Amino acid sequence: MKQLYISAAHKSSGKTTVTLGLCAAYAARGLSVSPFKKGPDYIDPMWLSMASGLPCHTLDFYTMEREEILALYHAEQAGSDLSIVEGNKGLFDGLSVDGSDSNGAMAKLLDLPVVLVINTNGITRGIAPLLLGYQNFDPEINFVGVILNQTGGSRHEKKLQQVVEHYTDMAVLGTIPRHPDLEIVERHLGLVPSNEAHEARNKIETIRRVVEEQVDLDRLLELVPDSQEQDDHSVSEVIGDSSVQSVVTPPLRVGIARDEAFGFYYSADLDAFRQQGVELVPFSPLHDSDLPDVDGLFIGGGFPETHMAQLEQNRSMRRQIYDAIENGVPTYAECGGLMYLSRQISWGDDCREMVGIVDGDSVMHKRPQGRGYARFQRSGESSDTPAHEFHYSSLENLAEDTEFAYSIHRGFGVDGRHDGIVYKNLLASYVHQRNSRQNPWVKEFVDRVREIKNETKQEK
Repeated sequence: MKQLYISAAHKSSGKTTVTLGLCAAYAARGLSVSPFKKGPDYIDPMWLSMASGLPCHTLDFYTMEREEILALYHAEQAGSDLSIVEGNKGLFDGLSVDGSDSNGAMAKLLDLPVVLVINTNGITRGIAPLLLGYQNFDPEINFVGVILNQTGGSRHEKKLQQVVEHYTDMAVLGTIPRHPDLEIVERHLGLVPSNEAHEARNKIETIRRVVEEQVDLDRLLELVPDSQEQDDHSVSEVIGDSSVQSVVTPPLRVGIARDEAFGFYYSADLDAFRQQGVELVPFSPLHDSDLPDVDGLFIGGGFPETHMAQLEQNRSMRRQIYDAIENGVPTYAECGGLMYLSRQISWGDDCREMVGIVDGDSVMHKRPQGRGYARFQRSGESSDTPAHEFHYSSLENLAEDTEFAYSIHRGFGVDGRHDGIVYKNLLASYVHQRNSRQNPWVKEFVDRVREIKNETKQEK
């Protein structure tokens, strides 16, 4: 099998577009392509999953231990012809000064060769010291070659190729010209999620055709060394029986909100639900009039603010969710899910009613209110839990007696000090959790759902 890591000198270099095109192009050739994304990200993985036809998993130093990253990677790429990992930001960027959480560190951990995507807008001969600097900064990284993006025409491309070939030993694997058809519309959280963009498949098809024409796909594969299948422990063994285990009985049904407004879920977390004996039952707060018969609810993040008129119009669903939570159905909500459960969402001059079970109002702002990695401490615990957040909304006019489950030690949460609103069996927060050995939140939630279900049976 073949494996490669797509990175760049800095963010906004076009590596997501290139990675999408590579995934789609190789998949169109009949190869089984397993996509991965570094960092806390929901949106890029949606696009990569659509382009490859396989689930995209995220790999994150902040919320995962190195052993967990290796186990997840090797488990999910097993049996594939090709695995492609897309980095975030620049190759050597990260939180740590020593680069221990950078893309370069991830590439070395997974032992993957690197393809650099360089935005060549406004640069010609200057690309040589840039590439030489990247090669010399960490000699342990194996560079396969470079893809020159945003080129300005045939003369610009020829000049760039001459410079790279004259000064470096890097292979120029392709040149991609500036073209508006290759742009993916951006939103305040990044790329528009593929579950919402109705023309996403057409966009991916356009990108695929360009990458097929402009990138030497055969040479790229020839330069990538063959890799052997890894005999690693399974993900469940690494995370531990305390978090993920095979549960046969009793079966549970958990409703999961999935439509254009809600879709921010980690594939590995959803797998953890299934391994706990849970049937995930999708429902749409936008389109469904009735809530399915379930034992618990999971309402993840998304963009409820861009669909708030339609969410407001679906009064039947809002009422049924309100009643379910009021009647004690265990519910977990994150970010967009929290906003949907609040009294209303306000964005500019528009204000729409939401579920109203959370005694506060969601207000959209022009700048992020919470962005990046976070750490919180659960009530009654002594250690911090890593998480991440990215929200342009704030929760205002909260009731004075609001109960919080988390103390925020990094990030913003609800008010800079607290997060995790608790009401009956509801837990709703701005921070996004990642199921891991140090944070087995899936098992904790499933255990609570099972406990409530058993109590209900006994009462009957």
